[in-house]
Amino acid sequence: MEKIKIAVLGSTGYTALELLKLLRRHPAAEVVAVTSRENTSPIAEVHPSLTGQYSICCENLKPQDLKARGVQVVFSCLPHTATAAVAPELLDLGMKVIDFGADYRLNDAEVFNKWYNVVHPDPDRLPLTPYGLPELFREEIKKSALVANPGCYPTSAILPLAPLLKGDYIASDDIIIDSKSGVSGAGRKPSLKNLYPECNEAISAYAVGSHRHTPEIEEVLTTASGKAAKIIFTPHLTPMDRGILTTTYSKRLNDATQEDLLAYLRDFYAGEPFVQVVDALPSTKDVIHTNRCHLTVRVVGSRVMTISAIDNLVKGAAGAAVQNFNVICGFDETTALL
Repeated sequence: MEKIKIAVLGSTGYTALELLKLLRRHPAAEVVAVTSRENTSPIAEVHPSLTGQYSICCENLKPQDLKARGVQVVFSCLPHTATAAVAPELLDLGMKVIDFGADYRLNDAEVFNKWYNVVHPDPDRLPLTPYGLPELFREEIKKSALVANPGCYPTSAILPLAPLLKGDYIASDDIIIDSKSGVSGAGRKPSLKNLYPECNEAISAYAVGSHRHTPEIEEVLTTASGKAAKIIFTPHLTPMDRGILTTTYSKRLNDATQEDLLAYLRDFYAGEPFVQVVDALPSTKDVIHTNRCHLTVRVVGSRVMTISAIDNLVKGAAGAAVQNFNVICGFDETTALL
C-alpha cells in the first residue's frame, strides 16, 4: 500500500499523542513532520510512550516547508483560530486538512466571533466545510479537502440526539445536556484547576450556560435533523484521566415506548462500526481507548433520556480524525481503529 505523507501541527498535547499512536498502526500513514512553535525536542522525548515508535523531532515549519516534504494530509492540533490562519495556504498547496479545533465547526462567522471573542480569519470557508461526524455527514466529508473534526462533548450529545430529533420523537426546543469529562479534556497546558490536589476526589460544574460547545451542538443538531434545536448544556470536570458520560433530557412527543426507541436507534445506526446501541447503561470504562460510542435511551414519564459514553481523546478527538482521514482518502473506515 502506498504511504500517504502526513504532518501533525501542534504535536505536544494529549490529542496529538493519541493521534500519533493511531497513525503508527495505520498501514497507509507515514508521519514526516510534527510541529511545535517552541519545542525542538524529539517527539519521543515530548511523549515518552512513543519511544521506539518515532525518530522525528518537533520543528517550527511553514506550509511551504510541509509541501517540500511531500505532505499530503495535515492534522492540525493547534489552538482555536490558529488553524484558520494557515489552512487557506495549506489547501492552496494541495494538502488536505483535518482540524481538531473549532475554527471550521460553525457555519456562521458572527456566531463564531461572539463565542470565541475573535474575528474569524477565513469566514467564507465556514459554510463550505463539513462537520466531521461520518455517521451523519459521510458523503459531504468524502468530497472535501477540509474537515472540521467534532468537539468531544458535542460528539457524545449529537450521536444519541440527532436521530431522535429527526424521527420526531423528542421536542427540539427544550433539551438539557449534562456531561462529565475526564481531566485530559482540558488539555496538557498546566492550570490550577487541573492540578491533582484540586481535581482529585472532586467533581465540579464549569462554564454553566456559557460553554463554547453550546452553539456547535445546536447548529449540528439543527442541520442533521431539520429542527431548530435549543439546548441547556452543563459540563462537569470528573476525577478520571479520560472519558465522557453524557445524559440528555428531552420532552417526549409521542407514545413510543423505550423498546420502540431502542429499535429505532439500532436501525438508524445499523452498519455503523463505531456506534453501539446497548440495553445496559453505558460506562466510560466500556469504551476507553476505542473509537466507539455506546448509547442507550430511557423513557421516564414525559421525558426521553439518552445516556452515552465515549473516550474523549479517541472518538472525541484523535479517533474521529483518523476515521475522517479514512473517509477522505478512501480507506476502510475502521483502519487503525478499534
